[in-house]
Amino acid sequence: MITIFNRKELISTYDMKKQADVRDLLSQFKIPYSINVINRKSPSPFDAGSRARTGTFGESLKLEYQYIIFVRKVDYEKADAVVSGKIK
Repeated sequence: MITIFNRKELISTYDMKKQADVRDLLSQFKIPYSINVINRKSPSPFDAGSRARTGTFGESLKLEYQYIIFVRKVDYEKADAVVSGKIK
């Protein structure tokens, strides 16, 4: 089980395809992982009406979601080697 106390961030990306590829690699090598998806365009909890005022005009929609993939600290070295292509 991956908890906040035994996890380490493996990768952070805004690219949906890249995070899917990383997740596929981790699954192939049976490395447990967790993913945190953050919507960067959602309104602030401190100012709920801010998005309605500002909108998204001129903003890159490619940067709307951030994907952060975590692995257990003990699996980090192997996961990093798998993602970087050192282990095939």
